[in-house]
Formats: sequence, structure tokens, C-alpha cells
Amino acid sequence: MKKKIILCLLLPLQIIIVNLLSLFPDFVENYYSTGLYLYIAKASRIIFGVAGFSVGDIIYTIVIILIIRWLWIRRKTWRRGWKANLVTIGSFLSVFYFLFYFLWAVNYHRVPLNEKMGIEKKYTPEELISFTKRLITKANAVHLQITGNDSIKVVNPYAVEEIYSHSPDGYKGIALLNPNFTFKHESLKSSLLSTPLSYMGFGGYLNPFTNEAQVNCHLPLYNLPTTACHEMSHQLGYASESEANFIGYMASIANDDIYFKYSGYTFALKYCLRNIKKIDEAQAEALLPLINKGILQNYKETDQFSEKYESFVETIFKYFYDNYLKLNHQEDGLETYSKFVGLLVNYYKDKDL
Repeated sequence: MKKKIILCLLLPLQIIIVNLLSLFPDFVENYYSTGLYLYIAKASRIIFGVAGFSVGDIIYTIVIILIIRWLWIRRKTWRRGWKANLVTIGSFLSVFYFLFYFLWAVNYHRVPLNEKMGIEKKYTPEELISFTKRLITKANAVHLQITGNDSIKVVNPYAVEEIYSHSPDGYKGIALLNPNFTFKHESLKSSLLSTPLSYMGFGGYLNPFTNEAQVNCHLPLYNLPTTACHEMSHQLGYASESEANFIGYMASIANDDIYFKYSGYTFALKYCLRNIKKIDEAQAEALLPLINKGILQNYKETDQFSEKYESFVETIFKYFYDNYLKLNHQEDGLETYSKFVGLLVNYYKDKDL
């Protein structure tokens, strides 16, 4: 009981320390994100990466079962034993909080990627539209290269495991631009919880306790390469969803495989169109005829996937995840995902796509 009380007392102290670290991003960057974390992540991926299944999902399942079992056993003790029960809960949360931040989540407080790369995030509507037109041209060209017909959707010929095996290749290309993008010891897996993830509206997640990149293997295959690259960027310690989108896009188009390039270009294009629609819906509609019909068919495939799994569960989980992101200094919550458009527009101002 004494140990549990000590753990409970350590929880607020840990919260204070983590929030203080957010005030010193250079310290986090130099000593954690590009220091201690690299060793933690390497060890985790080596240990858990050898398993051909998601160890993290199994751990989560066991923990959830044990929590439900504990609640069931304690269901009649809440009145007379509420203090002991609260101490047990507090000690569990303290250990969970420590492992979560120590093993990965301190990365939320590192130096923003745009500052490290000298990229602005703000853009004008005109700059966004101009960039989107360039992206349309590129996406159309890659689409035609694959299909030879502008009206046929792209069908990715690879099995899910083949996509995973090709995913690290793009990181070799972008590592030449930035050594911080160097990726070793991949641990990329289909989540055993892919069906629940589909209902929650998520394409994947990083397990912070095992450093496994978990991918929702039910996603349309044309889009899966960029999703896999996105999750891999979290393994490199980029916690921000906008940064993960940006790195995932870059790794996709840097891949020599044309299906990865197509996935990356269409992924970015969809976000750009979505952001234009928020500014000027008529302008967004005016751009659609410029896009190959086959690409729009792929987008329809994604919409149909979302509709298939649409439920109240997604609303609940996205509400919690939105607030989780805000608590971890991603002030825009779920809108953070679309903020990577600013990185794209500014990074490629003077570069070829």
C-alpha cells in the first residue's frame, strides 16, 4: 500500500516535469529526441520487431481485460474500500504516465520541424491554389503512367505485407536531405485491431510502449503506402500529426515504386482540396474537372470505406483524440493533420514536386 501511495504522489510531479519540459524544446530535441529516445526506439523495434504480429495490440488487450476484471472484482467494495481503490487506480495511472512519456511522448515537446528545416507554415489562398494545380498535374501524370487511361482508378497490385516491405525505401531517399529521417530496424505491422480502428476512423497508430507502427490493414490499398510511411515517421520521434503527414508524403514520393508515388501525390492533393474548400468552396469545385476521373474514383473508394464503418464510435473516439492532441500542445487538435499543407506549400515553392 505504501508503494502505491508513493506512486500516486509521483503522478502530479511527473505532470509538472513534462509541462516544464515543454518550455525547453531545444533541451528535449538535443537530449531526448535525438539522444536518449533513439536508443529506446532502436531497442524497442529490435525486441518487438522480430515478432510477425502486433505485440502491442496483445498487450493492450490483456491490460484492458485485466482492468475490466479488476473493476468487476472490486464492484462491491467502492463504498467501504474507496480509498484503497483510488490509490490503486492512481498508482496504475502514474506508472502508465511515466512509461508513455519516457518511452515516446516527450517528443511532443521537441523543436517543431518547420523551425529545424527553415520552413514557413503560413500561406495565402493564391499560393495554395497555385501549389494544388501543380500537384494535380503531377498526380495526373503518375496516374496515367500506371493506368494509361484517365478514367480508370488505380488498383495497387501489392499485398499488404509487400507494401510494408517497400515502405522503408522512401526513407533512404529523404535521409539524404535530412539525416534525422534515417530509418533503421523497421517494425511495421497490421494492427490486430484494424476493424475497431476502422470504426474509430483511424488509419493506424504508433504503440508508444513497443514502438511498433500499427497500420489499419483494411484501408483502400492505393492509400496504404502513405499511411504506413506516416506511422513510421512517428517511430522516428515526430509526434506532431502535421509533421508525420509531411514526412509520410515525402517518403512516399521519394520511393522508386510508382504506386508509392501515386499514394503520396493523391494523399497531399486531397488535403489541399479540403483546405481550399474551407476558404472558397466554389474554387475547390472548379479544380475538380482538372483531376483525372480515375483519381476521383480512388477518392470515392475512400469515401465508401468511411461510410461503411461510419458510426457513433468514431464521433466519441475522435472527440477524445482531439482533446488528447490539444493536451499535448497540438492546439488545433484533429485539424493538426491538415496543417501539413502549409509545410508542403512553403517547402516546394522553389522545388520540383
